Amino acid sequence: MGDMNRLVKNRKGFYVKMRFFKTKNEKNGKPFLVRYFKWVLWFSLSFYFFGKFLNGHEPSTSGLKTTMVNHSHRALSESVVVGEDKDDHGLLNDLKVYVYELPSKYNSDWLSNERCSNHLFASEVAIHKALMKSDFRTFDPTEADFFFVPVYVSCNFSTVNGFPAIGHARALLSSAVELISSELPFWKRGNGSDHVFVASHDYGACFHAMEDRAMADGIPEFMKNSIILQTFGVKYQHPCQNAESVVIPPYISPKSVQSTLSKMPINGRRDIFAFFRGKMEVHPKNVSGRFYSKRVRTEILRKYGNDRRFYLKRHRFPGYQSEIVRSVFCLCPLGWAPWSPRLVESVALGCVPVIIADGIRMPFESTVPWSNISLTVRENDVAKLGHVLDHVATTNLSVIQRNLWDPRIRRALLFHIDVETGDATWEVLVALSTKLGRSHRRSRFSANG
Repeated sequence: MGDMNRLVKNRKGFYVKMRFFKTKNEKNGKPFLVRYFKWVLWFSLSFYFFGKFLNGHEPSTSGLKTTMVNHSHRALSESVVVGEDKDDHGLLNDLKVYVYELPSKYNSDWLSNERCSNHLFASEVAIHKALMKSDFRTFDPTEADFFFVPVYVSCNFSTVNGFPAIGHARALLSSAVELISSELPFWKRGNGSDHVFVASHDYGACFHAMEDRAMADGIPEFMKNSIILQTFGVKYQHPCQNAESVVIPPYISPKSVQSTLSKMPINGRRDIFAFFRGKMEVHPKNVSGRFYSKRVRTEILRKYGNDRRFYLKRHRFPGYQSEIVRSVFCLCPLGWAPWSPRLVESVALGCVPVIIADGIRMPFESTVPWSNISLTVRENDVAKLGHVLDHVATTNLSVIQRNLWDPRIRRALLFHIDVETGDATWEVLVALSTKLGRSHRRSRFSANG
């Protein structure tokens, strides 16, 4: 891997040649300016005194200047509000990330399946792609604050049910760590403490969809000292977050969101009061004896299945985003894990998320004001859900919607092809910038300083 080539633009200077021309009638060969010296002198003096006269009688332009200054200031203020008032180098402290260029079997080979880049676990792909083209990437590992390990473990889709099968995840990640630790010295010097992984699965770096199995297996020993970007997060002790972690949003395609909003504006008519589409088991106990969604979704169906205010659907529908953008409240109950892609979809499409997952940690809590844009209902209070939504609808719904429809909120939860100021990959970098105590480069500078 070579250093990044730097393009240097040649600066071209220029000069102007001036010469005196001779007119056709210059029989005596005198230069043009010499022959017409009197006229040149007369015009020069005339313009000088005329300018002095105008200067003494110039009308005041201070009002115009003030107006221009005020208008400029207002435009700047608006650009800060609509855009982002975060300074790349200031806020992120000149953050540098080195991206390992692993053999293709660890990442790009999996992209032969289109779903790999677009399903709800695809943040592992999106973050990698964005960092590869980011200004925060360094090609010199000695300059890096953090080291990103791009391993895609969610793209091994089951031929039986189509869901990601992640039984191979631990072995694949272990192989990648063996490779980078044998080829380069950076893993070993801090036991991976400045290395970053993505674990965008039900229970994050525990790599299992069932909580009891995930808890029993725990996080692989070789990853426990690293930073893990994961969709799973709770506010209580849990074996699957026994490592330094950043809670990130599940992946939702920004193109699909943009396409939906181009047809139905975010502040358009919402004729569905409460919406949910997804798995709702009449009998939630599965063959392994586990209860799906801790029976929460079953209770929602039992209690509100015949309530005309609730639009509840159990089967998949490709155009379900058009239903979300028509809805006032979107139910976001837990599934096997507390988090759900509905959290991002509802926010992105302007539907107030109703979070029913006790103790969940939300993505980017320091940036996204979840308490101002969502509702939280305890799992045991599902029977009171109708009363809660009625109360909000008649009191502070408009305030919540105004907060929710701020475009900065939507931007913070969506991953783009390139890092955009304020988008989800940007927020990952912001979170990493708060962990620079793990940076070997910074500690080296501190020691020398």
